[in-house]
Amino acid sequence: MAQYTPMIQQYLAIKRDYPDTFLFFRLGDFYELFFEDAVVASRELEITLTGREGGGEEKIPMCGVPHHSADAYIAELLKKGYKVAVCEQVEDPKEAKGVVRREVTRVITPGTMMEGKWLSDKENNYMVAIAQAEGSMGVAACDMSTGEMYVTSLIGRREAALDEAMQYHPKELVLSGWAGELKSDVPVTYIEDTELDGLAVDRQYGNDARELDLAMRKAVNTLLHYIGVTQKRSLSHMLLIKRYDAKQYLQMDGFSRRNLELTETIRDKSKKGSLLWLLDRTETAMGGRLLRRWIERPLVNKSELEARLDAVSYLKGDMLLRSDLRNCLDQVYDLERLAGRISYGNANARDLVQLRHSLETIPMLKRLLLETDAPVLKELAAGMDECADIVTYLQAALVDDPPISVREGGLIRTGYDEYLDKLHTASREGKTWIAQLEQTEREATGIRSLKVGYNKVFGYYIEVSRANLANVPAGRYERKQTLANAERFITPELKEKEALILEAEEKLIELEYQLFVQIRNEVAAHIPRLQSLAERVAAIDVLQAFATVSDERGYVRPELVTTGECVITDGRHPVVEAVLEREKYVANDVHMNQTDRQILLITGPNMAGKSTYMRQIALLVVMAQIGCFVPAKAARLSLVDQIFTRIGAADDLASGHSTFMVEMLETRHALQKATAQSLILLDEIGRGTSTYDGMALAQAVIEYIRQKIGAKTLFSTHYHELTGLEESLTGVVNVNARCEERAGKLLFLHKIEPGRADKSYGIHVAELAEMPQQVIERAREILAGLESAGTTAGDVQMSLETLWSAPVAAVREEPKSLLSPEEEQVLSELRELDLNQTTPMDAMLKLFHWKQQMKKSK
Repeated sequence: MAQYTPMIQQYLAIKRDYPDTFLFFRLGDFYELFFEDAVVASRELEITLTGREGGGEEKIPMCGVPHHSADAYIAELLKKGYKVAVCEQVEDPKEAKGVVRREVTRVITPGTMMEGKWLSDKENNYMVAIAQAEGSMGVAACDMSTGEMYVTSLIGRREAALDEAMQYHPKELVLSGWAGELKSDVPVTYIEDTELDGLAVDRQYGNDARELDLAMRKAVNTLLHYIGVTQKRSLSHMLLIKRYDAKQYLQMDGFSRRNLELTETIRDKSKKGSLLWLLDRTETAMGGRLLRRWIERPLVNKSELEARLDAVSYLKGDMLLRSDLRNCLDQVYDLERLAGRISYGNANARDLVQLRHSLETIPMLKRLLLETDAPVLKELAAGMDECADIVTYLQAALVDDPPISVREGGLIRTGYDEYLDKLHTASREGKTWIAQLEQTEREATGIRSLKVGYNKVFGYYIEVSRANLANVPAGRYERKQTLANAERFITPELKEKEALILEAEEKLIELEYQLFVQIRNEVAAHIPRLQSLAERVAAIDVLQAFATVSDERGYVRPELVTTGECVITDGRHPVVEAVLEREKYVANDVHMNQTDRQILLITGPNMAGKSTYMRQIALLVVMAQIGCFVPAKAARLSLVDQIFTRIGAADDLASGHSTFMVEMLETRHALQKATAQSLILLDEIGRGTSTYDGMALAQAVIEYIRQKIGAKTLFSTHYHELTGLEESLTGVVNVNARCEERAGKLLFLHKIEPGRADKSYGIHVAELAEMPQQVIERAREILAGLESAGTTAGDVQMSLETLWSAPVAAVREEPKSLLSPEEEQVLSELRELDLNQTTPMDAMLKLFHWKQQMKKSK
């Protein structure tokens, strides 16, 4: 480094300690990046890459961003999974001897973001740690912006811990003592066991830490270590640690959560079109986050669910109360994140005023709930701390509309501090004297155009145009500045007043800042009270959201039973129904139990609604087990401990697994983990291999579920031969997605009825897709031949060879394809189409496109 300038040497010395981050190096009004950081950042942020002389033979690559807009650039890097080390000037450049001293004040990572503008209001920003100890895997999840910490331990392999961790949708993973490298879509940091402080958890959480087992302690310590290294400040707002047992929630693996589209859609990862989108009628940000957590972790405790349902029932029946509650909640800001910023030292005066406004709403919210007859609502209200002392304190301390910057002044209310008031008086009186000076001097000199002004460089001055310089009083006016058309002067009296005003204002701003920090620290001492209040407000918000949606959409209260039944009358898919809006949704019944109706074997053509029916049942179970009413005429549901879905197909290229292998792995997972209290959804098991193999596997899976597991199961299949199991295997019942053939056209009725489908209608679906007519006709020929020969599935290959031998030979003699280029293109696209990843809207668009292509071929 000897050849570089002292400043560049300082940069390189600091960068050496933060090799895996972008170093935002403060230089005056800019954060600058150098060397490789600059090259990559200029590309990622689309900013200009320049160069700077640094003492070497060539210019050093450099790019930079203004310090006042750096947050937006940092946020962009964080979204892309990068880390940023913020290096500030920690001494006054005027007092520096040599290079200004600089230090990294914090490292910002995707999991440690604190500022609201970087975060989604209704989504937690979790960072998750996994650690192994004594044969158990500890999983700890923390949201620094709210101060929450959740921790559990599991007995089993890493896969179980990873699945638990991913339920939090973490922005970052921290692994302790992890051998090997984890392939992950989120940033991963590895921490050696030797780096951990075994007592950190005790210092942070005190007596609450005693309840944690060794694996939990290690996971929490891993997070605390990582946060301490990156944030370099107090974590006093992180006081809430909640130990939980994963078995107290309905378990779903990652595939099942995605497939049911609980919080985002499969196709474009958006909230719209998910169950969360449908149910989110919350008014507060913290209510929105709690709703998401409830949806991702449904309960299995009947008494807790009945309590929630009681509250929803009461609110659903009182529209006026619900309206009043929503109006109150609408005035409550994000108490959780306000508390986090206050404790973290990031809050400004407007944050504290927002806190005050929110707390001023609590008495009315509390009164409304205490007047109800619902035990849960009364209990939530009774435990509400109105924080009246904090309200009174903030009302006396801060003005109603303070500036954003805490360094501008104008924050503190008159009467809060006596000395501050005196400084305000001195400044105000001085400015009044100066305002009157202009008129006084005009009268004394006779110069009507004379004016008194101020600028930051020269201070206060009296300005006289050149035409009137002869009238300037001799001896009393002292020349201060010469302009092209005027002269500026100062008088002894003006000098004195200027000194008093500037001294007062300088002291004002500094004193106001000191007082503000004291006020913020005083409020920070009450963070646990604010966090407890926020939890109760969030719960009320979610319950009213359930009631609002249930009332508007005609949902009913589910009857929770322990008999193993799942009986739904006129059930509807909640999201599909909402998307259809004015179109009528075709409702369907469900009748399942663990004796004679344990497995529903569903047959029928593609696009007839089988998958929608299966997902519908799972979603109604989830809704019931978060405490919400359900879209049905009536529903009697037994609590489910796990949901497994095997719907759709896709390759896992990263792992080298084909579609069929993925299907088998996911089916194996369900068969290994499911219990008699589980719900299993299996779609087209065995389709990825030969007919013999596929049918054999499908039947074996059905038999295993019936004989070994006993879980309620929905099994969709195109193997019609399996429908015979209804007669040979007790508990298997045939149902079908009804279709009708009218005038040679297939009509989907989207109605699930008892019995087996009479045929697959595959050729009809191909015709709907406007396959080339020669293909359709030839397929019908082959089908007729198979049916007339009485061919079974096992004889398909032999019959095909016979059928193709003569007729196809003639076709093969044709020198050219019978299809036009446009038809060939349509056929090619159809072959490549993955129906399991195609939405109904996508299918309609593709059909329209193909139809237009076919018109060109005529």
